[in-house]
Amino acid sequence: MTGGTAALLKPSLICSLHNSSNVVPEALALRGRHGTHHHQRQLPGRVRPPLSVRSRQCRKGRSHTATASLADTAQVLLSQALQPVPGLEPALFINTTVFVLGIRVLLAGLTPLAVANSWLLGTVVFAAFGWGGYVMVCLYFLVGSAVTKVKLKQKQAEGIAEARSGRRSVGSVWGSGSAGIACAAMALLQSDNHAIWQVAFVASFVSKLSDTVSSEIGKAYGKTTFLVTTLKPVTRGTEGAVSTEGTAAGAAAALAFSAVALALGQVNGGGALIATVAAVVANLFESYLGAASQGRVQWLTNDAVNAIQIAVAAAVAVMLQLLWPTSGSLAW
Repeated sequence: MTGGTAALLKPSLICSLHNSSNVVPEALALRGRHGTHHHQRQLPGRVRPPLSVRSRQCRKGRSHTATASLADTAQVLLSQALQPVPGLEPALFINTTVFVLGIRVLLAGLTPLAVANSWLLGTVVFAAFGWGGYVMVCLYFLVGSAVTKVKLKQKQAEGIAEARSGRRSVGSVWGSGSAGIACAAMALLQSDNHAIWQVAFVASFVSKLSDTVSSEIGKAYGKTTFLVTTLKPVTRGTEGAVSTEGTAAGAAAALAFSAVALALGQVNGGGALIATVAAVVANLFESYLGAASQGRVQWLTNDAVNAIQIAVAAAVAVMLQLLWPTSGSLAW
């Protein structure tokens, strides 16, 4: 570079440095007077929305995410519920939903405490036996409640009607379902013997529905009733008494409910036959036990007799399957 050129550039270079040195102090002065955050220039098109708007957008985003997550979870549970052995999580989801939607119907036939206990029964049964077993329990409740109200005023006048106008207590729930819930629990714990316990479960409910129908129809329409222990005629409603009308109705109910179990895929033909035979044996035993001991043994209440009866039905079904393994259940 020539000396002349250097002489020309030097004043301009000095001016430029002077100007740039003034920028920093001025900027610092501005930041000191106005703060560092509120006077920063924003690029066109990048205006940030107010804080309240951003909060609403955040909440809306979280709500949408939660809704999508719940929908995904429900879809997974519903797909699991279609399996032969759904397990406890889908059982809790399905059974709780049914109870919430059908609480009025449930309270019409059960006391509040009985509803709570029947929820446990329904959950375990669904977990072990799926929709088929669950529908059987629901049908038992509906048919049993309906048949209890047949000629209810007549039964009440004769003093042989169920207490609370046929509204079942917690004792009735366990008297009707203790064997069923035990079979369901065993099926979950012993997966290798699941099919055996499934037939035993069916037998317990076939037996109980048959007994309920036999008893209620016998009290409503029975003309000649007698004790199975002595064959002596007694009045309708006597513990351990049977009638032709009630016995015929109970046998028909056993056959029909076994057919329902077959249609629902709970048993095959051999399993349905085993359930029917086990139910008949258990019902005869219940009549004998009621005639011989009920009223004489303090703890042997009607609910206790019923619990023993369905346990006998389940036990007979298990024994028949062990003796006749080729025809008992779907797994064989």
